[in-house]
Amino acid sequence: MSLVMRPEINRGDPRLQQPWTHAPESVADALAVDPSRGLAADESQRRRQRYGSNVFRESKPRPALAILLAQFRSIVVILLFAATALALVMGDGIEALAIGVVIVINTALGFTTEWRATRSMESLRQFARTETTVLRNGRPERIATASVVPGDVVLLEAGDVVPADLRLHEASKLQADESALTGESLPVRKHVDRVAPDATLLERPNIAYGGTSLTRGTGSGLVVATGMDTEFGRIFDQVSTARPQQTPLEKRLDALGKRLVWLVLLMAVLLAVIGVLTGRDLALAIEVSIALSVAAIPEGLPIVATIALARGMWRMARRNALITRLSAVETLGATGIILTDKTGTLTENRMAVTALLLGDTDIRWNTGENAAPASEAVRRLLERAALCSNAALSEDQQGDGQGVGDPTELALLVAAAQLGLDRPALLAATPEVREEPFNAEDKRMATIHRDAHGFFTAVKGAPESLLPLCRTELVESGERELDAARRDHWLQRAESLAARGLRTLAVADRRLGAEQDAPYSDLVLLGIVGMEDPPREGVKEAIAQCHTAGVDVVMITGDHAATAGRIAADTGIVGQQGSARVIDGAELTALLAQENTDELLSARVFARVTPEQKLRLIDLHQRAGRVVAMTGDGVNDAPALKKADIGVAMGIRGTAIARESAAMVLQDDEFRTIVAAIEQGRAIFSNIRKFVIYLMSCNISEVLIVVLATIAGVPLPLLPLQILFLNLVTDVFPALALGVGGGAPEAMKQPPRPASERVLMRGHWVLIGLYAVLISTVVLGAMAVGSVLLGFDSAKAVTVSFLTLALAQMWHVFNIRADNGRCFRNEITGNPWIWAALLLCSVLVGAAVYLPPLAAVLSLVNPGLDGWLLIGVASVLPIFIAPLLRNFVSLGGPAPRQ
Repeated sequence: MSLVMRPEINRGDPRLQQPWTHAPESVADALAVDPSRGLAADESQRRRQRYGSNVFRESKPRPALAILLAQFRSIVVILLFAATALALVMGDGIEALAIGVVIVINTALGFTTEWRATRSMESLRQFARTETTVLRNGRPERIATASVVPGDVVLLEAGDVVPADLRLHEASKLQADESALTGESLPVRKHVDRVAPDATLLERPNIAYGGTSLTRGTGSGLVVATGMDTEFGRIFDQVSTARPQQTPLEKRLDALGKRLVWLVLLMAVLLAVIGVLTGRDLALAIEVSIALSVAAIPEGLPIVATIALARGMWRMARRNALITRLSAVETLGATGIILTDKTGTLTENRMAVTALLLGDTDIRWNTGENAAPASEAVRRLLERAALCSNAALSEDQQGDGQGVGDPTELALLVAAAQLGLDRPALLAATPEVREEPFNAEDKRMATIHRDAHGFFTAVKGAPESLLPLCRTELVESGERELDAARRDHWLQRAESLAARGLRTLAVADRRLGAEQDAPYSDLVLLGIVGMEDPPREGVKEAIAQCHTAGVDVVMITGDHAATAGRIAADTGIVGQQGSARVIDGAELTALLAQENTDELLSARVFARVTPEQKLRLIDLHQRAGRVVAMTGDGVNDAPALKKADIGVAMGIRGTAIARESAAMVLQDDEFRTIVAAIEQGRAIFSNIRKFVIYLMSCNISEVLIVVLATIAGVPLPLLPLQILFLNLVTDVFPALALGVGGGAPEAMKQPPRPASERVLMRGHWVLIGLYAVLISTVVLGAMAVGSVLLGFDSAKAVTVSFLTLALAQMWHVFNIRADNGRCFRNEITGNPWIWAALLLCSVLVGAAVYLPPLAAVLSLVNPGLDGWLLIGVASVLPIFIAPLLRNFVSLGGPAPRQ
């Protein structure tokens, strides 16, 4: 009985660590497989058990419990819990219940909104459910992509999605679209030859990467990596282990909450000390201080903040922007720089003919219109280009480049179709009898056709390859001899197109005497075609709006430097073409090593950049104190999308991993939607600042009223339940109306806020204090007038102070307009929600006085006509005095921006 030793794979073998630098036969030996037969069924099963399935580690959807617990992380919510506990300790069950209702409402709103966003972004993974063709025991066999194992021999053809990372063993005219992985917009021509050990991801044409798609040709490859070991899997791992940054709004609200903690503690101690010093019973002094401190907490803050963000989220959804995290709605409003991918984000991710060079003229070709005259020379050029092709347009999409085949050839077919030159019809009239396939060394291909006059060849290729083979050139008067000087002139014209970032192809033809004649001699040069990946519609205008708003736009692409420079100029990221400073990947590595941050922070175009370099650039800008947004659609963009302050993914062209990594998904793939998000984000922060100023000035005024009354030794003008009623009713609804209002029109004409700017700056605190003193003064004044001059009893005097405070706080909302807002026509008076809130508050205040059960709980009585007159006069005084206070604050420096 003999023991059969099964071959094992040494994952540390240099041939598997760098398969691109070793011959395919050597890699096959390292994988213990015969490329002509593939693996045996039992061996493939054993390897699957050993190395696992060809799938990515499952990223679990965010559980409901985690979303729920996240709602309690705010320091303000923690304060509310503390307030509830204190109210229960003091025996104020109604107060504790009221604050508990606030917590429940806020939690429900936040949870519901984020739950819906999370569920709408559940994974769209289909990769593991696809099939691929492998060799098993020498026979082709279709298997699930998840069953592919290291050592499998995969058979490839145009249209396939590569199932895993492959070392190509055979390649015939094979091309792959790797834009989702590398950012390279043009198809990559594949071959089996070895390349240098230090070749980058972009320089390994003998490797077919899992997750990329084949646009042309056939071939086979040896599986060298599966699942999480593939290049796609490594990026997935970076994304799944990266932690999203805390958004600026979360940082600011946390900072505000911490200040409120100290403010509340200070007030509690201060009130207790004042109570004792003025002769009040110690227990009573402590009870009053705790009750008022509880009431001083702005219960409405978390509710209004959540609703303001949720409304912004819903507004963005109507604009085709899906927000996956509630607090991220505001982040774009603070964004100072957008780092954007090129392919599929700024451009269409498809090739289009934009220039034709003929013998005696240059034509600017408009892909949307037939801008060029349909001369015989143009028709002949595009007819031959359409014939010399292996691509096919979709029957119902002849004009937009959709179809099967090389994107370059699809672009030529679209241009020909604009002149009515349909390839199937051309082939019917001039059948193809032979093809000379594309050769990577010679960079040309030819097809031979038969027509009524015999045979002819249609040829296309790189200008430098085709020009030496041409004897004549086509001009308007006929054919002209092509001498050395004219060839140099043609090459210079082609180089001028390439300098603009265009891909160039020369097209030629020739009459043949017989089908087997050599197709590459004595050719007639018909012209040179220039093609580009055109900018998306509206991108240039959107970038101009960003610049107006003080937001820098930086292109980071894996594409060529010339192409990146041209798109940057065409879209307005930089000035005229040629002035753009383009930093490529190699130079970027050197600058990072030198820590040359100034040059990197000022650069606007980066080309041939790897995913790791994108992360370094984001980190560089974040450490410089800038709020960074990153846009992208490919697998290569996913780590950067997650690291940025806000990642913005394309929803249509974007890969599933990009969408899952982003905080915002553009469902229409429109860059200009980002501008709308920036405007909405700025409006939201402005609204949050407005309602925080409103809430804080109202709450501090309540504290001052009790403090001043305690110092004076007079009866308390307000009872704790009355203050809580004001906080939950007359404070919240106007504040909510402020939170959901539209932004000021000039918001997009100002630079973004500094990343360090807090919700409330020093000037805002001064203004809040002045507002609070003003409201407190009129309330205490009304109570004094009622008690001393009008002879009100204590119950009626307390009712007057309560109603004066309630109405003064309601009218105070008109003081929270922008500094440049007009008195009578501004964003406050033009907000219909403000008027609705004031109407509702008026009804509730009336109910507090005239609804017996509620009036009894709040200890309120009917103030009578004289009481209402006093209340009306006193409550409107702050509207007239507040503008003077704002001017007083402005005298000490710039008015605090609201």
